[in-house]
Amino acid sequence: MVLSPGTDVPTIRAENQRGEPVQPGFQRPTVLFFYPADDTPGCTIEANQFETQAEQFADAGVELYGVSTDGVASHREFAEKQDLSFDLLADPEGRITAAFDVELTDGRAGRTTFVIAQEQVVGVYERVAPDGHAANVYEDLVDTGLVSAD
Repeated sequence: MVLSPGTDVPTIRAENQRGEPVQPGFQRPTVLFFYPADDTPGCTIEANQFETQAEQFADAGVELYGVSTDGVASHREFAEKQDLSFDLLADPEGRITAAFDVELTDGRAGRTTFVIAQEQVVGVYERVAPDGHAANVYEDLVDTGLVSAD
């Protein structure tokens, strides 16, 4: 079972698509979305829709990260092909996936999104449909008061 709301988030560290070490602090509101694989139809839809709203998330003070079990090279190709501006965290050993108790199927993370604030999980979306998910997450952030609608 994935981490539930109210649970403290684990400390994570991974390389992004540029091979740079990233360690999210999770103090600010953060969206951490797990997806099965780079450059697949559903994952491309989901990543592109998060990219479409990336500036809106950033303007609201929300950090945005994608995570899959693909490696740095795969993430780099995917991010460049789709022109993604946010970090994709490489988790080829499944350590981040395991830390968040996200289900693995054939070595691929289940499509799960966490909303985090003040180092705690405040929202979880499991088995999400990629199309429209980014907009739904942003609307929920506004509805719950984590970000301003301005």
